[in-house]
Formats: sequence, C-alpha cells, structure tokens
Amino acid sequence: MGSTATPAVEPEWLLARRKAGASAAADAGLPTAKTPGWEFTDLASLAEEEFAAPNGADPSARERADAILNPPGGAPRLVQVDGTTVAEPDAALTPGDAPTEPVITTLAAAADLYPALVGERLGSLADPADPFVARNDAAWKGGAFVYVPKGKSLPEPAQIAAVHDAEGIAIGFRTLIVLEEGAEAEVWEQWLTTGHERRGLFNSVTEIFVGPGANLRYVTAQGLGESSWVFASQKAEIERDATLDWVALGFGSARGKVRMETRLTGPGSNAKVTGAYAGGNSQHLDFDTRQEHAAHNTVSDLAFRGVLGDEATAVWRGMIRVDKGAQQTDAFQESRNLLLSKSAHADAIPGLEIEADDVRCTHAAAVAQIDAEQIHYLRSHGLGDPVAKRLVIEGFLEALVERLGEGPIRAAVSVALERRLGEILGARVS
Repeated sequence: MGSTATPAVEPEWLLARRKAGASAAADAGLPTAKTPGWEFTDLASLAEEEFAAPNGADPSARERADAILNPPGGAPRLVQVDGTTVAEPDAALTPGDAPTEPVITTLAAAADLYPALVGERLGSLADPADPFVARNDAAWKGGAFVYVPKGKSLPEPAQIAAVHDAEGIAIGFRTLIVLEEGAEAEVWEQWLTTGHERRGLFNSVTEIFVGPGANLRYVTAQGLGESSWVFASQKAEIERDATLDWVALGFGSARGKVRMETRLTGPGSNAKVTGAYAGGNSQHLDFDTRQEHAAHNTVSDLAFRGVLGDEATAVWRGMIRVDKGAQQTDAFQESRNLLLSKSAHADAIPGLEIEADDVRCTHAAAVAQIDAEQIHYLRSHGLGDPVAKRLVIEGFLEALVERLGEGPIRAAVSVALERRLGEILGARVS
C-alpha cells in the first residue's frame, strides 16, 4: 500500500515545474499600479518586506486556529499548519494511473502516487505568466488533492484547512480538485490563522476540473491575520452538463488580490458563484472574477456582497466573456457594497466581452451607505441603534444566504457572517 506521507524526493517532472516557476518569478518581479488589473492594490510595501520559508509546524495550531466554518461531524479532514500536514483522512492509497474510489490527500502525495493524473492537470489552468502563480509553482508545500472517479460521490463534505501559525513566513498552498464524469462532491476549504495580527504572506493556487455531468459545490473561506498578505488564483473548468456551485468568503488579510475564474467549456454547463466579504480597520480586499462562456447553451450566475466599516476598502472587478460561437449564453453578475462609515470605500467594476449575438448578459453594481431611513423606521418601532443597524446589515446579506439553498453550508455561512459582523460592528458603526 502506498503512503500518504510527503515523499522524500519529488518526481522529476514536479522538480522541473518548480525550477521553471522559480525562473519565471525571478523574471516577472511584482505588479505595479500600471499593471492591468492592479490599479487598485498597491504592492510597493510588499517589495520591502521579507518572509521566511516555513520550518516545521506546531500541531496544536490546529486547535488554536479560529475556524470560519464549522464542518458537519464525520467529514473527512485534511489540515496543514505552515505547509506541514498535521491531520489527514485515514486511508491507505495504492499507486497507479488513477484511483478507483474517491481520494482526499495531500497534493504532494498524489503527485507521487498518481503522476500521470496529477502531471496532466497540475498547472494546466493556472496562468504561468502571473507572478504569484510562478512563485507558487516554485514553493508550494503539502497542498490538497481531491479526486472523485466516474459515477462516484463523496458521502460527506471534504474539509481542507491551511493554517498560518508562525510569524513572518510565506506559505505556498496548492489545491487540485478533479471530478470525473457523473461524479458528485462537496469541498470546504479554509485559510486560517492562529493570531488576529499574524504577519505573513499566503499564496494559493487552485485548479478545479468538473467533468461531464458532474456536480461540485466548492466553498472557500479566508480568515487570515489582518497583518498578512493574501494572493490567490482560482480557476475552474466545467464540462458538458456539469454544475459548479462556488461559495467564497473573504474576511481576513491586510491586503492582496483574489482571482476567481469559471470557464464553461461544454454545452449545458452551469456555474453559480456566491461571494461575501466583510472588512474593518484598514483592510483592503480585492477580487477579480471572470465568467468565460466557451460553448453554446451555458449559464453563469455570480453575486457578490460586501460590508465595510472603519477605513476598510474593497474593489471587485468582474468580467463576463462570451467566446465566438457560444450562442444561447445566459450570464449574470452583480456586486453590491454596504458602507458602515464615511471613511470606508468600495469600487465595483462590471464588464462584458461578447463575441456572439444570441446571448443574454446582464450586470449590476452598487455602493451605498447604510440607509438612514431604514434605521429611523426600526428605531420608531422601539429598537435601539445598534440592533437596528445590525438588522439592516443582516437583511442586506440575506439575499446571498438565500442563494445557498438548504443544507449544512447554509447554516455554516450564516453563523460565519454573524460572527464576522460582530467583529467589525459595535461602536465602530457610524
């Protein structure tokens, strides 16, 4: 039986990828304000910071980390602290071309056990020209791999957690999810910290393959320290008649950028993306989303909502791209922001690129202060000011929660939003 431990020596093809990534990162440098897509996020101070490579892990960080989502009991868990695996599903894996049963293990182990499967997929969606993807190629450790064979399903949501514990380190995390034809799975992935002010850099790359007729719900929750940088490139490819339901929460970090892309490559494919972020203090949250329709008769539906207090800022830039020949596309995107203080600021920038004529593509964007008339109405019915403001904010976010349907994730997201609002509200709402 094969072991799930990280191999002492990595395969030659993976070492070559790391070498190429290091070379590309050295050549690329950091984006500037003149780099397309980076106009709103200043990286000048990042160039002056130094971060060490992870060096071991304290397993107790697993319990000390403040989870965003509380998983259902019995769910398989893969937990890494500073790039070192401290918990994983208890399963013996056999090397081969591809597993015959669902697998949840580290990406490092999967690269050793299933070199053909992992080698073909790893890096095939991520953009090697992205300087942070290049850095991830060179330096990721541990990582996560979820594989569901044709016609199989995961009975419980797979739980993945990457925990940042040591001060002043750079963590490279990598996730590869593959669902073959007709497979079904739910995957929850959390990026966490053991210290609210923990300083560091978290750089993640995620590649998702949803095969024909497959069904995946993917949940990501970011709760890193508010002195940390976060960079993420997350891309999904959805094939014929397949469905991706993607839920994203962004609560932590000082600044950085998260890129999320869905590419609908087969007729009948469907992607639904629901995002929520909540920031306070001087946080800066930056999201780029892209919905690409590369085949006819495809549907995408994206909705983001953000709540910002204190001097927090956020930018969401969305793009719907309809390729030539992708007729009968139905695409929607919206971003709405609620500002809790006069010093908070948000930019919402939707976009369309359409090369087909039989399509329906719509977008909406709004940024607004908390509604004084709503507050006044609730006060007139006997509610105190803090309660009235909280009810208005919860009502603003309820539209997102409604998109989640029934099940464990709806309850978990509701609790997470309530907890986060408690952190940024109180006396700071003005």
